[in-house]
Amino acid sequence: MRIFCFVLFLFSIQASSAQEVISYQPPFQADKKATEIQYDFLTSVTKPWKVCAVYPHLKDSYWLSINYGMVKQAKKLGITLKVMEAGGYPNLDKQTLQLQKCHQWGADAIILGTVDDEAYNGILSKLIGNTPVFLMTNNIDFTDPDIRQHVKAKVGVNWYDMGKATGEYLAKRHPKGSGIVKVAWLPGPQLQGGTKPVSRGFKDAIKNSDVEIVTTLWADNSKELQRNLIQQILASKEEINYIVGGAVAAEVAISELRTHDIHNIKIVSTYLSHGVYRGLRRHRILFAPTDKMAEQAMLSIDQAVRYLEHKPVVLDVAPSIVNLTPEFLPKKVIAESLSPAEFRPSFYVKDHHVKH
Repeated sequence: MRIFCFVLFLFSIQASSAQEVISYQPPFQADKKATEIQYDFLTSVTKPWKVCAVYPHLKDSYWLSINYGMVKQAKKLGITLKVMEAGGYPNLDKQTLQLQKCHQWGADAIILGTVDDEAYNGILSKLIGNTPVFLMTNNIDFTDPDIRQHVKAKVGVNWYDMGKATGEYLAKRHPKGSGIVKVAWLPGPQLQGGTKPVSRGFKDAIKNSDVEIVTTLWADNSKELQRNLIQQILASKEEINYIVGGAVAAEVAISELRTHDIHNIKIVSTYLSHGVYRGLRRHRILFAPTDKMAEQAMLSIDQAVRYLEHKPVVLDVAPSIVNLTPEFLPKKVIAESLSPAEFRPSFYVKDHHVKH
């Protein structure tokens, strides 16, 4: 792996125009520590590099906002960006073929939002040859030698911290001895994406509180599947005080509770989306942390291009997590998180222009 001097990177930054982000040291390690640093994005390149980005899906506005951030940064730099999405976390075979297509296309770099953290152990090099890979959002198994050889850098928060932030919000509302509140926990697709660390973080945060998980239901992040889970909860007639889960579950919960004229169940989301943002503004959702998806995507493009340009790279970096409530919705944070309302998925950028 080509490793650039982190210290040189820090000294090269002009603080006046820099963005505050999180650098993890040592990079990719389970025991890594977070440090706030100032980060400057590139403003030019020496050639129109070809970057291929592969997403797990574009079913929700989380990944739509990532698409927006990538397209924005690719247009700004004048690089060529090709985007593919697998259609969901169960679709490993489809994503595997997409990685091969990136290599066949002649990508200078691949940005990977993986559908499974261990699926490419021992086989990544067979799919992409020597093309450098840059991980974003979802984690991967860095203990695998083949992964370590080809994945050069990573952008993404520790999803444990997203779950922990959500749990801490509820734990502060319902400390030990205040009276038990019952939670239906809908974290998303079982064993895929960021749901495992989110669940650990959430459960650790509520251990010494009066927050109790009484039911846990898993499904992929589609509105139909998440609506089925919400309807299952409501049909059970079990006493529930909170529905807590991913953004799609939270969005669907708003409409289902309204349809059933239920007002005594509150909603909390583990991450931000456009629907969750609207829910926060209307006081229908109480809390959601954001990992600034649009900024995250811009960082990922910047990271890949820095590597290709032989410029200093922060190897393991993420936006800072911000906790949002109906009373705290900073415009700057929302702009760093969500795509504009008029933005539509874009799959190809060339010569500073989006080509649909």
